[in-house]
Amino acid sequence: MSKSDYQEMMKLENQLCFPLYAAARRVTGLYTPELKKLGLTYTQYLVFLVLWEKDGIPVGEICEKLMLDNGTVSPLLKKMEQAGYITRSRSVEDDRVVVIALTEQGRKLQKQAKDIPGAVGGCIDLPPEKAQALYKLLYELLGKTQK
Repeated sequence: MSKSDYQEMMKLENQLCFPLYAAARRVTGLYTPELKKLGLTYTQYLVFLVLWEKDGIPVGEICEKLMLDNGTVSPLLKKMEQAGYITRSRSVEDDRVVVIALTEQGRKLQKQAKDIPGAVGGCIDLPPEKAQALYKLLYELLGKTQK
């Protein structure tokens, strides 16, 4: 590889990682004002999305769905429990497994958050067909980059 090839390859504008990173930060930032009204972080919101879909699941399943490790998710869950949104309990089948369940307060929060997807989606100026194509490409990329 020539020096000019190497230099070209090392330019920020030629890195796939950069527009992915920048777009993710921008989109995540769009959620901030909406989530702030509820006193939530973006990652806590993602945990809620998982639990609103399927309540009473092990921590490991939450980690898997969010593609996050236990060290990232556990402190979030602790804060969410302290806020009264969830309970953490040992599984009756296997006491090594911690099961997360929504409290009544956590379930009620779903109604308060129901307008967030529309509010944020309205800030993303992509035609529906391009948004759908991007969605498919991103999940394809995630599938091909599994650890």
